[in-house]
Amino acid sequence: MTRLFRPQSMDLTPFLFFTGKGGVGKTSIACATAIALADNGKKVLLVSTDPASNLQDVFDTDFTMAYKEISEVPNLFVSNLDPEEAAAKYREKVVGPYRGTLPDAAVEQMEEQLSGSCTVEIAAFDAFSSMLTDRSVLQSFDYMIFDTAPTGHTLRLLQLPTAWSGFLNANTHGASCLGPLAGLSDKKKQYEETVRALSNEEKTTLMLVTRPETSAIKEAARASGELKKMGVKNQLLLINGRIKQEDTEDDLAAAFIERERHALANLPEGLKALPSFDIFLTPFNMTGVPNIRQLLSDRSSEEKGQNLDRSPNSEKAAQYPQFQTLLDELLEKKQRVIFTMGKGGVGKTSIARRIAEALAARGNKVHLTTTDPAGHFDPINPGGPGQMTISQIDPKKEVENYRELVLSRSRDQLDEEGLAYLEEDLRSPCTEEIAVFRAFSDIVARADDEIVVIDTAPSGHTLLLLDAAEAYHREIAHTAGEIPSSVQNLLPRLRNPEETAIVIVTLAETTPVFESERLANDLERAGIKSTWWVVNQSLLMAKTKNPLLKKRAENERIWIHRVDRDSKHRYSVVPWRDEIQKIVTN
Repeated sequence: MTRLFRPQSMDLTPFLFFTGKGGVGKTSIACATAIALADNGKKVLLVSTDPASNLQDVFDTDFTMAYKEISEVPNLFVSNLDPEEAAAKYREKVVGPYRGTLPDAAVEQMEEQLSGSCTVEIAAFDAFSSMLTDRSVLQSFDYMIFDTAPTGHTLRLLQLPTAWSGFLNANTHGASCLGPLAGLSDKKKQYEETVRALSNEEKTTLMLVTRPETSAIKEAARASGELKKMGVKNQLLLINGRIKQEDTEDDLAAAFIERERHALANLPEGLKALPSFDIFLTPFNMTGVPNIRQLLSDRSSEEKGQNLDRSPNSEKAAQYPQFQTLLDELLEKKQRVIFTMGKGGVGKTSIARRIAEALAARGNKVHLTTTDPAGHFDPINPGGPGQMTISQIDPKKEVENYRELVLSRSRDQLDEEGLAYLEEDLRSPCTEEIAVFRAFSDIVARADDEIVVIDTAPSGHTLLLLDAAEAYHREIAHTAGEIPSSVQNLLPRLRNPEETAIVIVTLAETTPVFESERLANDLERAGIKSTWWVVNQSLLMAKTKNPLLKKRAENERIWIHRVDRDSKHRYSVVPWRDEIQKIVTN
C-alpha cells in the first residue's frame, strides 16, 4: 500500500539528514520538507553540506555560511556550508592572533601549513559539528535539516565525529597533519557531543532517499548498514520518483514501471525493516518555491507547478547530435585520458562505460576506473580486438597501502619516538585524502601505456580532488618526504588537450545544467577546458507518449539549447530509449 511522505503531519526529530545516491532527489525533498514544516508554523534551518550544493538554483538566490531568511517562506532560513569558505575562516582564526606578533616568515609558514586538504576537511567538519552543538542555534530552531552530499561523502562526513574525537583522544604528541593540536584540543567535548547527538534516536533521523531502481536501492542499503554501525539507527526510507501505474501502453512508461516493480520486489533485507514512504514523479522541474512547495502537497502535482520551458510550443523536435559523433572524435584524436564529470545522478558511469567499450572495440587497450566512493561497474565482457580492464579506488585500501609505504620508507631513518609520532600522524582522518589522491595520480599515469577512462565523483568532490594536486605536494612532502612523478605530471597532463578529454555529462534540467556551467568555469580557472558535453537520458528524443513524461520532455528544449550554446556546439544527446532494455533487464 502506498504511503505518501508528508512531513507536515509526522512526528519528526529536530535533526533530519537527507542522503542517498547522486541524482535521487535529496535536495528537492530536503527543501520541500523544510518548506512544509515552515508553512506549518515551525522555525526551520536548512543547511547544505555538499560542496556541489545547488540550493541557490532551487531558491534563485546565493547563499553563504551565514543564515539567510527566505522571503517567500516565513520561518525558513538557509545556510550553505562551503568547505573553502570554512577553511578560509578556520585559517584566519588560527593565524590571525599571530599577525604582527611573530615575524612575517613565521606567519607565512603557518598559512602554508594550513592550506592543504586536511584543513578543508577539519574546517568543514568543525562548522558542521558547531551547528549540532551550539546552544544558541539549537534554541533558535525547531528543526535543522541537512541536505548532504551523495552517499559516499555523507558517510565520510558523519564518520568524522568519531574519527576526529578518537584521534584527538589517542594522540599523545600534540601534533597532527594540521600542525600543533592546541587549536583542536578544546574541540574534544564538542566532537564527543556531536557523536552523541547523531546516535540519539530522539534527536536525529536519517532520511535515506532512493529512486525505485536497483543501483540506487543498493546504495541506500549500503549507507543504512554503515550508519547503523556508527550508531545512527533511526532511519526512514523515502522512495522518490514513482510513476502512477495507469499507463503501460507507452514503451518508456512501461519500462519505468517494470523497473520499479523489479527493484521494490527485491528490496534488501536491511531496508525492508525501515518505515518507507513514496514520492511521485512530477511533470515540472524542482526549482522555485511554488514547485518545491507542490512536491509534498496533497494537491494533484500533474495539475500544478510552473513549466519552465519558454521555447515556442510549435517547435518540432530537433535532430540533435548523436553520441557517435563524440566517439568518432575521441578515436580520431587518440587522447589518452578521458574524464566524465558532472552532477551526481546524470549518468557519468554509464557514459564512461560506453566510451571505454567503444574504444576497446576498436582495438585499443583501455582501463576504466571510478574515483566515486559510491560508484561501481558491473562485470565486463569487452569483446572485440581490444582489451578492457576495470578498477575502483577503494579509500580504505588506499589508506592501508599509503600508511605502509610511508612507514616502510621511514623505519630506517627514525628512532622509536619519531616512528611513534609518524604513526600517530598517519592515523589522522586527513590521511585518506592524501592516499586517495595518490591513487588517482597513479591511475592517470597508466595513460603512458593505455587509454584511461575515469568516472569521477560528483562535481564538487571532483574539483576538490583536482584542487588537491598542488596542495598534495606539501602534504606528501610532510609525510613521505618525496613527490611521486605521477603527481608531478598530473596537472600538466590534465591541462594538455592533446592528452586529456573532459566530457561533461548533464541532464536537460535546470540544476544539472547550471551545475555543469559552474563546473566548466571552475575547470577553466584551473587551466582545464571541457572537450564535449553530453545531454543524457533525454525524454524528448525518446518520443514518449505518456502524458506525464511528455510534459517533462517538453521542458528539455530550453536546456538542450543552452547546452548547445555553453559547449560551443560540441555536444551530443543520448535518448532514454537507449536505456529501455537495460532498465527492464537490470
